[in-house]
Formats: sequence, C-alpha cells, structure tokens
Amino acid sequence: MSNSFPTARLTLGQMRRSTGRLTAAGVAILISTAFVTVTLLAGGVINGTTHDMVAAGYARADVVVTSPSTETDGIADRDVQAVAALDGVAAVQPVTTWFGDLRNGGKGGFQAFAPVPADPRLSPLELTDGAWPTADGEVALSTTVAERMEVAVGDTVTLNRTVYPDGWAESQADDPAAELGDPKDVTETLTVTGIAEDPYGAYTSYGGAAAVPAATLDAWNAAEPYSDPVTELLVALDTPLESDEVPAGLRESLQGALSDGAGDATVQTVEQVATERTAEQTGGQDLVFLVFVLTFAAIALLIAAMVITNTFQVLVAQRTRTLALLRCIGADAGQLYRSVLLEAAILGVVASAAGIVAGAALAQIALLVAPSFDLGVPLPTTIALTWQAVVLPLAVGVGVTVLAALAPARSATRVAPLAALRPSDAPTLRARTGRARLVISILCVIGGFAGLAIGVALGMNGGPQFGLIAAVGGGSLAFFGVVLSAVLWLPRVAAGLGGLVARTGPAARLAVANTLRNPRRTAATSTALLIGVTLVTMMSTGAASARMSADSLLDETFPYDVSASPSDPRYVEDVHGAVAGTDGVTDTVLVTNTTVTLAGAEDMSVAGADPHDLAAVVNVAEEAERLTEGSILLTQDAADSLDLAEGDRTTVEGPGGAVDLTVVITTADPLSSMITAADLDRVVGEDAWSDVWAHIDGSDPAAVLTDVQDAVAEVDGAAFVMGPAAQAAQFRQVVDVILGIVVGLLAVAVVIALIGVTNTLSLSVIERTRESATLRAIGLGKDQLRAMLAVEGMLIAGVGAVLGIVLGLVFGWAGAATALSLMGDVRYAVPWTDIALVLAVALVAGLLASVVPARAAVRTSPVAALGVE
Repeated sequence: MSNSFPTARLTLGQMRRSTGRLTAAGVAILISTAFVTVTLLAGGVINGTTHDMVAAGYARADVVVTSPSTETDGIADRDVQAVAALDGVAAVQPVTTWFGDLRNGGKGGFQAFAPVPADPRLSPLELTDGAWPTADGEVALSTTVAERMEVAVGDTVTLNRTVYPDGWAESQADDPAAELGDPKDVTETLTVTGIAEDPYGAYTSYGGAAAVPAATLDAWNAAEPYSDPVTELLVALDTPLESDEVPAGLRESLQGALSDGAGDATVQTVEQVATERTAEQTGGQDLVFLVFVLTFAAIALLIAAMVITNTFQVLVAQRTRTLALLRCIGADAGQLYRSVLLEAAILGVVASAAGIVAGAALAQIALLVAPSFDLGVPLPTTIALTWQAVVLPLAVGVGVTVLAALAPARSATRVAPLAALRPSDAPTLRARTGRARLVISILCVIGGFAGLAIGVALGMNGGPQFGLIAAVGGGSLAFFGVVLSAVLWLPRVAAGLGGLVARTGPAARLAVANTLRNPRRTAATSTALLIGVTLVTMMSTGAASARMSADSLLDETFPYDVSASPSDPRYVEDVHGAVAGTDGVTDTVLVTNTTVTLAGAEDMSVAGADPHDLAAVVNVAEEAERLTEGSILLTQDAADSLDLAEGDRTTVEGPGGAVDLTVVITTADPLSSMITAADLDRVVGEDAWSDVWAHIDGSDPAAVLTDVQDAVAEVDGAAFVMGPAAQAAQFRQVVDVILGIVVGLLAVAVVIALIGVTNTLSLSVIERTRESATLRAIGLGKDQLRAMLAVEGMLIAGVGAVLGIVLGLVFGWAGAATALSLMGDVRYAVPWTDIALVLAVALVAGLLASVVPARAAVRTSPVAALGVE
C-alpha cells in the first residue's frame, strides 16, 4: 500500500490548507530572488554604462588604430590618406582636439574644439539642430556650450587665438620672438550652424565642445608650435564588422598602410578598446566586482533559508496529528519526507518565478525613474533580460528552498503513528548542544578576529590586496563562529535584557521565560535578524567612513575649488579682482609659477603663495599651514624622484638667485613644489606666470563656476577657468548614489529576517496552545496574552538588532581600515542615524510580528484547548 500512496496529491492538499503560512515563506523567497534578479540586472547596467562612457570618444567606429606617441611622432597625414585609400574603408577620422578662446560678448572662455565627423559613425557628438559646419568661419556647439554662451543656430561668436611664426617650435633660440617675430593674436567671427548633443559625456571634462571642419582644425593645430601628435585613427568600414575581433587580413592591411614612422600600431575594435580602457580604470578587478555583487545575493538567500526552515518547522508542528494519521494508514517515512521536499520545491518554483518578475519590474521602474535624478550619465531605457538573470535566480531560489526544508522534512519522518491516537504537544525540536559546537565556535571566533586584525595591519601597511583577503576571510570565520555559538548564549542574552522589563508584570516575565524554552529556535530567528542588521550596519559604517575618506581624498586631489589662469601677465590683477568679486567666492589667493632648478634637476616648476591666504582658500588647510618661509612642500612621489626625504635641505635655483629650503611632505598633489611668496621672490625671474585660486562657500559649485567664467570673460585678456569643485561634486554624487544603493539592497535582508520573527512566534503559539489555555483559565486576560507575545517578539528582534549593530561597527571599521587604505588616511565614522533607524525598525517590526500569532492565541477557547486530550 505504501508504494501506491498518493504523495503528490497529498502534498497539494496540504499546501491548500496551509496557504497563509506558506505565503510568509513565499514572500521571503520572492524578495530574495527579486534581490538576485535586480542585482544581476543592475550589474549589467553598471558594466554597460561604464563601457559606453569609456567608448564614447570612439563613437560607432568599426576599428581604432593606435600608435604610441611615446615612441613615435604620431600618425602623419600621409598615413591617414593611405588608410582612407584602402578597399573597404568608408571614412577615417584622426582623434584630435584643439583649445581656443570662444566668446559671445562677455560669455564664454577657453573651449575644446573637435573636427566635424567625416562619417556620422566617427563622432560622439550627435547633431540635433541645424547642420554641421562645412567651411571656415562656421562652428557647431554642444548643448552645454550653447546654453552657457546663450547662442542658437544663426548667431555669431568670436574666436581669439594666437598664430605663431613658422619655425617657432624648431627654434633653438632663447627668445624665438627676436629671431622670428612676435606671435600674433587673431580674432575671427564664427557663425553657429548647428547644435549637437554629447549623449555619453565624451567632452564633459572640457565643459562641452565645439566642432569645426577638419581642415580648419588641422590649420589651427599647424599654427600651434606645441600641439600633440595624432596617435589614434577612427575607421568606419563599408561593411560594419559583425564580431568583436578585427579580422587578421584587415589588421595587416591597416598596419601595412602606415609608414614606419607610425611605430608598432595596434588595430582593435571599439569593443576591445573600451574593454581595455574600462579594465584600466577598474584595475582589472572584474572578478572582485562580480564577487561584490553576488555577495549581496548570497546574504539575502542565507537569511531567506533560515526563514524557510522556521516556516516548515511551523508547518510540521501544525500537522503532527495529520502526519501520524498518514503513518497509521500506510504512509512510510520516505513518502512523508518526499512530500515535504516536494512542497518546498513547488513553493520555491512559484515564489522564485514571481520574484524574477518582480525584480525585472523593479529594475525597469528604476531605469524609468533614474533620468529624473540627473545622474549625469545616460542609462538604457529598458532592461536587458539575460538568461543568467532568469535561470540563476530560479535555480538558486528553488535550491535554497529545498535545502532549507531538509531538517523539517526529517522532523516529519520522526512523528510516531501513535501520536494520532494520543496527541501531545507539537515537537519543540530541542537538541542537546554538544561541547564540539562550543570548541569549534571559540576557535572560529579567536582565529577569525586574529585574521581580521592581520588583514587590517596588512592593509594599513602597504599591502591592501593581501590585507583585504585576510580581513574578509577572518571576518567571515569570526562571524561564522558567532552564528554557530548563538544557540549557547543568544537566548540567555535575550533573557538578560528581558530582565529589564520583567518587573512590569506577569506577561513580561512569561515572555522572558519563553525565549529560553526553545533556545535553538529562538537563536535561529534572532540570528537571521542579527546577520541582516550586522551587514546593514557594517555597510552603513563602511559607507560613512568611505564618504569621509573620499571627501578627504577629494580635498587632497582638488584642494582648491576654482582656478583662473590669465593668458597675459598684464591682466592678472583684473582677473583676480573679477574672481574675488563673484558671488559664492569667499577667499582667493594668487599663485605664481616659475621654472627653476630643484635639487639639481633642471626645468622644474615651483609655485609660490602667501601661506595665510593659501590656507584660507584650499580645502586641506592643515597641509597649507605646514608651509612656512624656508620650506617647500613635496609629495612623497616627488620627493622620492629627487632622492629627498622629510626634513632634508635642498636648493632651489632660479634666474633671480638661489635659496635653501627644508622638505615638508604633503599628501595634496596640487600643493607639491609649493613655496612661500617671499622665497619665490628670491629666485623668480621674468619667466613667471600666475594663477588665481578661489574657494567656494556652500553654493552650487557648477553655478559658481559659470558665474566666474562670465565674470572673467568681461575683463581684458583671456583666462582659462577650471572648476575642480564641480568635478569633485560629481564624484561625491556618484559615491553617495553607489553607497546608498548598497545599503538599500542590504536592508532587504533585514526585511526578510523580520518575516522569520513572525514564524517563530507562530510556532511558539502552536507549541504552547495548552499552556496558553491554562493561563487563560487561571485569569490571564487576552490583553496580557497579547502583551506576552509582543514582549517576546521585541526581545528576539531587539537582541538580534543590538548584537548586529555592535558586530557591524567592528566589521565596518575593520573593512574601512583595510579597503580604504588605498585612498590614503582612513576616516572612521559612526552612522548614528542609520543605527537608530535600524534599531527602531527592528523593535517595531518585532512588535508587529506578534500581531498575527497573538490573534491565533486569543481566538482559541481555554475549554477547547484544555480538552485536546
């Protein structure tokens, strides 16, 4: 009879009768698989967007030909013509850029110029209005430039440029002007013929771009004595390539068309170049990124597994009499075992499929909403639903669900047939805790924290790669030890904390005692919440520390907010006054530069400024305050290149004299080779140029930068204005977005864990049905019964949250010390707001989790419950 037992039909019937309980586990699985799906889709969007941003400068070219400028004079015009003459080549575009002073009245400034594309596939700019310029005297502007200069198609702008006499670059004379004549300043009027978009921000670092015919740009570059050689060619083919590899025949043809002077050119597709450049920017750590992404998925699934296990324990406890009756009528242990696993598999398939749909929908909604946040980078409008984003969440979701149901399935097989005739309380699933668990957990905790300490030490002493490995391994081992030993101490901690409220009444005392009745289940549930809170706190702490460290690094990288470099020394004071008078600018300092001999090395640049004014302007005032008369600031790299160290004396020799200075090491690159204005006066000659550095208050850096550009444009002479603060603000925005996403994703783990609190309280109610009835019979009111379960839920949630916060802070600081050491000095932070929010949410959720079990408890009549036997 047992062989013909209808296992599948029984399973479906059981599931119909337990829909409510299975919904809780299904929600946990749904959230977990949705989390995995969103993570995989987000990873694809991040990789794709980064790739597209890197590839933006190469537009839609088929092939990129690159010649290393360090070994050659670049790619000559004859090489360009030879490539263009090859069969199958539709168009060739040298990658060139030129800078000129472009103005519309008092608006404008130095601007990047690019050539009009020989083929639409060869330019990152996309024409949106008007037409491309076709002759001298015409120009097309990117949207940002047109808006800043307040011009439209048909308007005119003026270009100021300097034309040098022929032979200027080759002249060996100390004063080429005396031999060849003075350079001439030329002003030209250009008509705006078109407006173009820069969808992937290829020219963002230049504040936009202007486009002129290639012949015009070549003529301007030829008039410049120090223009950079052409090192890259973009090639569009008659028949676009269908693969990511350049065919061998095409590669040989392109390399053969180049003259010997072009050097060992490489021929790659845009895909290959973009992948290579992206790897350079990320340090080639694609594997680290993959592990980083999938770690979040593993966390969610681990916590979901705990919730699923508790859910099936509840189901087994509820079905004790049913399972016993099935044993009486012929079902064997194996069939009951398979029935529970089949139920888990069906639940896993349905919930995982729903999670994949929900995750894809959330990712699509995110892409639709993202443009309203003006992230500064173009994102795809629709998700790319790869097979990995469907198959992996489904496989993992079902697998984790089935694995989590193994222990409850074994419990179902241990229900004796006689339990149907003489029912008893549901099994508590108690187990003796052996000494082996204690020993193993202690060793894991001690060894793990030792590894964590070693990792931190390695990370802070120049070995961040090995340090990160040791820290992650040690932290994971320590955390495993904490989780493994939780059943030994966590219920006692909960009872200890419960002692604070035990005096408030009998309901609170009963709740505290209940946390100790089944320590294994209490520990499992609180541990699930502990894992989620630990990780959220760890990432919040790491995020806050990373933000502070990033701010410090950005301050060192961009120590001043705005700089203006006058093209003529005669207009320095006018430019200085214009910058200082701009709204939003609080302090300014004049920084004078000259070429000297430093520590025996010729043609070295040093800068001089008043230390007091410098400290008021830069964002790293403590570094500027180290500059005193008789000293020179050098970065460690600069000092090493000159064989100098902190405290060494070195000589600075210039046209005006020499001065001995003491080396002071600084961490701010732009402050390297900085001396005081008084020391500079002792060595400076006529060959000097000055910049104006300015500090911005809390205003919008981009808006103040535009105001400074407009103010400088109104004074005589041209000045090149840069806004490092605007670039730093973009970096900060990116850091905030990324860290916010990380913490938000991990918060999902807490939500999943809170479902487990509800399940634990439900199982507790089932096990204590007769006990609750007895308490009701001797006078415990419904409100007191509800209060008992509420206190129990808050204790379980509160203990997990508090311990998670403590561990999260430790791991977060350790991780910051290890991983952020690459950035320089690490700043440690405590995210008090996040911690308070997590604790409050855990306590409130623990309270709400007791509502459903409490309703079940108070609905049972004391007489009916006592009459079970």
